Amino acid sequence: MALTDSVTVLPGVGPKRQEALASLGIETVGDVLFYFPFRYDDLQVKDLAEAADQEKLTIKGVVVAPAVVARFGAHRNRVNVRLQVDHSVVMVTFFNQPWLKDKFEQGSEAAIYGKWDAKRHTMTGMKVLATQTQDAPSLAGIYPVNKNIRQSTLVQLVKDAWARDAANIQDVVPSAVRAKFKLMSDREIVHGMHFPDTPLEAKAARRSAVFREFFLFETQIQALREDNQGEANGLAIPYDNQALRALIQTLPFELTNAQKRVVNEICADMRSPHHMNRLLQGDVGSGKTIVAAIVMYAAVTARYQAALMVPTEVLAEQHYAKLTKLFADFPVKISLLTGATTAAARKHIKADLASGATDIVIGTHALIQKDVDFANLGLVIIDEQHRFGVNQRKILQEKGLKPDLLAMTATPIPRTLAITAYGEMDVSTIDELPAGRQPITTSWVRKNQLREALATISTELAAGHQVFAITPLIAESEKVDLQNAEQLYEDLNKAFGDKYQVALLHGQMKNDEKDDIMRRFSQNEIQVLVSTTVVEVGVDVPNATVMMIFDADRFGLAQLHQLRGRVGRGRSAAYCILVADPKNDAGVERMKVMTETTDGFKIAEKDLELRGSGDIFGEAQSGLPEFKIADPVADYATLNAAQQTAVGLFKADPTLSAPEFAPLRAYLARRQQAVGSLD
Repeated sequence: MALTDSVTVLPGVGPKRQEALASLGIETVGDVLFYFPFRYDDLQVKDLAEAADQEKLTIKGVVVAPAVVARFGAHRNRVNVRLQVDHSVVMVTFFNQPWLKDKFEQGSEAAIYGKWDAKRHTMTGMKVLATQTQDAPSLAGIYPVNKNIRQSTLVQLVKDAWARDAANIQDVVPSAVRAKFKLMSDREIVHGMHFPDTPLEAKAARRSAVFREFFLFETQIQALREDNQGEANGLAIPYDNQALRALIQTLPFELTNAQKRVVNEICADMRSPHHMNRLLQGDVGSGKTIVAAIVMYAAVTARYQAALMVPTEVLAEQHYAKLTKLFADFPVKISLLTGATTAAARKHIKADLASGATDIVIGTHALIQKDVDFANLGLVIIDEQHRFGVNQRKILQEKGLKPDLLAMTATPIPRTLAITAYGEMDVSTIDELPAGRQPITTSWVRKNQLREALATISTELAAGHQVFAITPLIAESEKVDLQNAEQLYEDLNKAFGDKYQVALLHGQMKNDEKDDIMRRFSQNEIQVLVSTTVVEVGVDVPNATVMMIFDADRFGLAQLHQLRGRVGRGRSAAYCILVADPKNDAGVERMKVMTETTDGFKIAEKDLELRGSGDIFGEAQSGLPEFKIADPVADYATLNAAQQTAVGLFKADPTLSAPEFAPLRAYLARRQQAVGSLD
């Protein structure tokens, strides 16, 4: 018997239930044992004289009459049982659980947990805690379940798994680490989490379980770093430093100190024989693109090719135009490869990439198609990396012999999340804006003040500038009373359409339609762009000076900040107008934060504080691990300790070869096998 045995070895688990359990991530006996409650119901018996109406509580008494099943409707029934509790009789009713009738024998004692109706002196039963033959627990774990698995089923499976395999639970956290942080053994954690006798025991077990979960995650991250940074996996790029200086001297502005620092960090990584896996994060408008250009040129001077992958065709074209201008006087051949590239041009570009004639290629997902080959790919840069999946990044990397990887993001990562979201990467941060960047004046207006906001728009349009108008919905919704894009388009067209071109952009349009509208907006053929959040990332329209966001309280702070960053890119003053009637304090707080600061890192920290870690990036984009019991925000001190501990272990013993690490090595090997590789 072993914890790695399939869950089907437990009683009552056939193919159908096995599939249902898999939907909770439970596939082995060990998964059952380490699937912990997220809270506990206090089952200690309460004096009914002190009980509040509709309170959930436990009563204990003697069954005074046989239980009765009453049926009503086709498939509905209730079990009624009378209990003598102290000096009164209480009627307890269970709905649609007819099998409970046989649990109650007249004259026997029973403990029942349920909702108390003080006015009627009755209870709606939720669970039978104990009868004559069993003791009532004082705490009951409540587990995260879904429509496929009942709470009671999971509780029974945990009991069965404990009875079968308690003796087989081995410690994966090394004993020295457990001793240092005064942690329970794995067996004590499992018992304390599932079957605590007191709230204190449950709390102590959770403390150890949280450290264990973070520690195991961080050891996987460190193992991945060791693998990534091995010299056998790396590529040394001996770039020409003089050529780099010559390029930087031609720039029409001086790099900020932060830009200089991150260029040095990235170039040092490229020159070393270790594999580079680095994240470049910087606020909107902090100058990440010029850093990318410099380090791509570094690769070119060493006779390597560089690839820059971006999420949209419009953004790819903008990067291509900027880099073509930047490298006009340098011996660098740049190509643009997107879905819009013609068949004839595509054929030439692919041939130049395969022969090495092209030095730098900028493109979208088109870069990762099977028939795109490189002669000598040395550097891969992913812009707005959260828009691409891990596999997409891998495909592009695999087109070279372990090229260095630089991922870029304009979404500032709160320090509290960086070690979970990007734990396997080295992080470079541009934490200052270039000189001359125009400040953005942010104001918050309620809908009844809209006329003032429209006056600002009118003034800016008259000055020859352009306007973004953003709304969260595409079409009318009966459930949510929000200003929608189609209605907003009609309203603004009515207000400004006689003098200016107003257009509508949303995610349900075809890609070529969206690209055409963005192109026309970029070229000032469209002056007012009504859009959903598809404009959030990367679009550069220096002539746009107003960002107006309707129902702004429906957006997260990070998203509002990204949208605001679409303006203020030219030489004119810029404005962000938040239109919102917040329904709660959190909405009001978000509006205040936006009007008080333009610092993306402060905003990211505040967003984390207001919304919690799970909502910051959105499930599909987050890259954040799903912790079962730990919370990276609430348990940050523990996360930090676990990370430092894991780093220390790998520094002292990079392969964890010492005998005391054998269970940890076995765990990491199982994890690697389960996911194909540690990344």
